[in-house]
Amino acid sequence: MAAFDHSLVTLRFFGDDLLPEEVSALLGATPTASHHKGQELKGSQSGAVRIARFGSWRLSAARREPEDLEAQIFEILDQLTGDLAVWQSLARFRPDLFCGLFMGSSNDGVSLSPRALLALGQRGIELGLDIYDADEEACNAPCPEAIN
Repeated sequence: MAAFDHSLVTLRFFGDDLLPEEVSALLGATPTASHHKGQELKGSQSGAVRIARFGSWRLSAARREPEDLEAQIFEILDQLTGDLAVWQSLARFRPDLFCGLFMGSSNDGVSLSPRALLALGQRGIELGLDIYDADEEACNAPCPEAIN
């Protein structure tokens, strides 16, 4: 099984009453990107302005080539509190780990250790894997920061 060509990973929290500064204080880290519900957001490519429908807090790991999903998971989690009571208090914001996996061939694969799976499960983080075909152009893949 060959490794994926590269990977992108972002921890995300969303909610109507999400206040990014409160999430930052609880987790002990500054997000890569965040916004409040009702905040004006300007598209980076289009320049179009829209209003955020809900609050968002996102922390991204560095892109890895070749893919190293496990390292990216711990790059993010190691910056944040290990206090599981804090994570439980944030469960209402439906934390998820968006993982973009980009194939280099027609048969790439990935696996995660029990340690990584346990760390995600203890924190109530849903794991989402978006897998992109080797023939797909990168511009067709959604950016995890752009989702709202």
